[in-house]
Formats: sequence, C-alpha cells, structure tokens
Amino acid sequence: MSAELISILVLVVVFVIATTRSINMGALAFAAAFGVGTLVADMKADDIFKGFPGSLFVVLVGVTFLFAIARANGTTDWLVHMAIRLVGGRIALMPWVMFAITGVLTAIGAVSPAAVAIVAPIAMGFAAKYKISPLLMGVMVVHGAQAGGFSPISIYGTIVNGIVDKEGLPGNEIVLFLASLVVNLLIAVVVFVVCGGMKLARQPLDTAALVRTGGGGAGGDSESEPESEPESDERMTLTAPRIATLLGLAALVVAALVFDLDVGLAAITVAVLLSVVWPETSKQAINQITWPTVLLICGILTYVAVLQSMGTIKWAGDSVAGVGAPLLAALLICYIGATVSAFASSVGIMGALIPLAVPFLLQGEVSAVGLIAALAVSATVVDVSPFSTNGALVLAGAQDVDRDKFFKQLMVYGGIMVAAAPPLVWLALVVPGIW
Repeated sequence: MSAELISILVLVVVFVIATTRSINMGALAFAAAFGVGTLVADMKADDIFKGFPGSLFVVLVGVTFLFAIARANGTTDWLVHMAIRLVGGRIALMPWVMFAITGVLTAIGAVSPAAVAIVAPIAMGFAAKYKISPLLMGVMVVHGAQAGGFSPISIYGTIVNGIVDKEGLPGNEIVLFLASLVVNLLIAVVVFVVCGGMKLARQPLDTAALVRTGGGGAGGDSESEPESEPESDERMTLTAPRIATLLGLAALVVAALVFDLDVGLAAITVAVLLSVVWPETSKQAINQITWPTVLLICGILTYVAVLQSMGTIKWAGDSVAGVGAPLLAALLICYIGATVSAFASSVGIMGALIPLAVPFLLQGEVSAVGLIAALAVSATVVDVSPFSTNGALVLAGAQDVDRDKFFKQLMVYGGIMVAAAPPLVWLALVVPGIW
C-alpha cells in the first residue's frame, strides 16, 4: 500500500474515531500527523511543525478575544440594537444584510477570512440574541464573502486571473466573477428558505418594543415596557469602553482592508490595548476564547500540511489528470478542489490544480474559462466547513449554542457542498462549452 493511500485512510480513521468517541478531532489529528509524518513519510518533528497554521491560530485567538471583550462591555449589544433600527425591526433582513456586507468587503479587496473575521462575530451574536438559526447566519456570512470574492479587483480574482495569464490559458474575469456571485446567491436563497428564513419574514414584530427590550418586548403588553426601560437605556448608552471598542473595531477594519495587515495580530493588539485600560473586562473575556475550536482546527490543518508535504494531494491530482475523458477529468478536478479546500487554503488548491489541468485544457476539448470558473466556485463554496478558515471563524463566533452540535451541522453542510457543488457547476459551466 502506498504512503499516500495510507495517509488518506488515516484521515478517515480520525473522522470515524472523533465522531463515534466524542474526542477532539484536533488532538487526534496532531497524533495522526506525528504518526504518519514520522513513520510513513520519514519527516522530522520540525517538518511537521512547519505545517502548524500559526497565522490562523492568531486569527482565531485574536478575533474571539476582541469580540469577547466587546460582548463583556456591551458593545455587541449596542451594535445589535443599531442593526435592528437600520432594518426597521425586520429580523428576516439581517442575514441578507450580513451577506451583503461581507460580499462588498471581499469585492473591493478584502481577503475572505478578513471579511468573515470582522462580520461573523457580530452576525452570530445577533443570531443568538434573536433566536435565528446559527447555521443560517453563519452560512450567509461565508457565502456572502465568496459571492464577492472573485471580482476583478478582489484578492481571489486577482490571484486566479494571474495564474491563468501565467499559464497562457484563455480567461474571462467577468464570467469568473458572475459565476461565483450567482452560485453563492442561489445557495443563500436555498439556505434561507430551508433554515427558517421565511418564518422570520412572516413573524409579526413590534419594532418599538423590540428596540426597547432587546427582543423580549415583541408582542408584549405596554405594562411591561417601563420595567425594561432602565436596562434598555443602559444598553443603548455609548459608554467610554464601548466607544473605545468601536474605535478599535474600526481600526481593525482599516488595518485589514486598507493597509493589508494581518487580521489576527491587529485584533489581538486592539484587545490588549482595551485590556490595559479596562483589565476587569479582559479577565472575563479571556475565558471565552474558544480553545477547543482552536485545537480542532489547528490539528486538522497540521495533518493536511503533512499530506501536502508527502505529496498526497499531488498524487491524487496526477491520478485524475491521467483519466482519458477530458470532461470526466474536469469533474474529478472540481471534486478534488472542493474536497481538499474544505480542509486547506482555497487559493492554494486552485494554484495547484489549474496548472495541473493545463495539458488537456490546451487541447481545446474542455472550455478553459468554464473549468477555471467551475474550479474556483467548487473550491470556495465549501469554505463554510468548520475545518476551513471561514468556517472556523463562524464556529468560534457562535454564541449560546451546543458547540459540538453546531460543529457537526457545519461539517454536514460542508459535506453537502463538497458532494453537490462540483457536479452542478460542472454541468452549468463546463459541459455546455459556451464560455
């Protein structure tokens, strides 16, 4: 049995054990990385540690720490109230507002994880407060980020179009952008309906009472309103810690989007500055960092890095490239892109698979524009997986949920995307051959 096949089978075993024995999958993945790396791939410990996602670790810790401070000092409550007022009390519009915000951020140049890191904690806090499905809200945020992710001026769009130019392939920036936008929008519509969005739309709301009571006054009688007024006034007041936190969040947005600074380092810097001034809030917040989630994500990604180092990903890609039927090979490449991207860097996978597809794309039997768009969409719609950066940020930002249950929901949803998205975009973009 080849080393590559062994490494894939070990990954399957990790999933099975974690699911049946309720053991943190990240811890299992670290053990698997050690075992496979040293015994199968003859890797040294230093080589294994090179795959540890240090930047993602800092993003998860920094962002969850900062927004834990924001929750502790009431800033997120204030933001939620403002959002309610902006949409006129229409709770059903809020998932779409979050979808649009992240879409605009990525379309104008934000890296997808940066946009999700900024929006997800606020969106998930809103979902918890107003009993919106966390899966619905989290999925809307991630798909919003991917909807704008391939605009001609976006990070993803620029990278993919650059790879296409470098490989001498025909490309179409508009087709790439619209393919991602339309697919993610359609998925968002389906998810909105399936996850109860229409019930939110039909729910009668008393906007004034909602703003006064933070959600508890909808449909309440007038006699209960005076009792909630003092709490409401306190929630709506911009205190010094809240003003400072809002300025810190604005600084985080500017640092990430304008100056292209690392989101994690910027977030933890803002959190530390707030902690220096209001240490009592920091003490509450530090315990809210989602350490089990950090362990899970970092462990899995470390193992995936071992797979990449030992050539498992390339081995799988080469096996597909050897398939005689170009259309079938195109579908398999989309499946590989979706499957691996659910655990690793979407851009990294596209950067590896587009050059891999060059030989048969140059033969002209498969539309290069269509396949590249299909691969790009397949590799990014799965980013709601809890093992991807975006999915991990949504999981980390979830509030008042059974985290294990929510993790499984994200994993199942990610699995559905891996299974369903590649053939659908393949049928729409590759098979017709019109692009």
